[in-house]
Amino acid sequence: MESIHHLPTSPPSQEPTAPAAPSAAARERSWVPVRSLTSRHRDRLREHLLALDERDRYLRFGFSATDAQIVHYTDTLDFDRDEVFGIFNRRLELIAMAHLAYAPAPQIKGQAAMAEFGVSVSKHARGRGLGARLFDHAILHARNRHISKLFIYALSENSAMLKIARNAGATVERSGSESEAWLALPPDDIASQVGEIVESQAAEWDYQMKLQAKQINDVIGTLFPTE
Repeated sequence: MESIHHLPTSPPSQEPTAPAAPSAAARERSWVPVRSLTSRHRDRLREHLLALDERDRYLRFGFSATDAQIVHYTDTLDFDRDEVFGIFNRRLELIAMAHLAYAPAPQIKGQAAMAEFGVSVSKHARGRGLGARLFDHAILHARNRHISKLFIYALSENSAMLKIARNAGATVERSGSESEAWLALPPDDIASQVGEIVESQAAEWDYQMKLQAKQINDVIGTLFPTE
C-alpha cells in the first residue's frame, strides 16, 4: 500500500536563513476555533476524507487514494505520537482537518527536529481561509513541542497549499510535478504556550456550545416534525 507520509530524513542543504515570523495575513486572519482530535474522532475523520473526490484525494495525498487506503490511513493514525486538528461547522460536521506528523527524534546531535503538515478542506467550505488557519494552529503546536522545521509535501499543481506555505515564509523547492516546502520555526516562548492553552479552551467552549445548540434543535425537530 502506498505511503501517506512523505517526511524525508533531513532538510535540504539550503536552509531558510531566519526563523519564520507570523505573516501580516496570519495576524489579520479571522479567528476560527480549531479543536484537537482524538481516537474517538476516527469515524468523522474517515467520513471527511472519503467525501473528497478523486482530484482532491490526489492533491491531499500525492496520489489518487482509494477508499481502502483512506480507511487504512484513518485506522492507523497514531494520536499519541502525532497531532490531528479539526474545524467543525454549526452542525458539528468536520469540514477541515490537519495532520501534524512528528518525525522520529533526531539521532545526530544538532539535527533539526521536524514535523510534516497535511491538510484537507471540504469542497463546500473552501475560500474561507480554513487551510491557512489550520497551518497557523499547527505552527503554534509544533513550536511548543520544540520542532524547528516544518515540512510540507505537495504536488506542484497544488497552488493553494504552496501559497499557504510561501505566505508563511517557507522555502519551496520544486522538482517536476512535486514540491517540498520547509519552514523554519522560532522557539517556543510564554506567548506561544499561553496561546495554545487559550486556543484549546476557546475551541472546546465553542464545540460544547455547538453541541448544546444541536441537541436543542434535535429535540425541537422531534417535538415539532416538519412534513
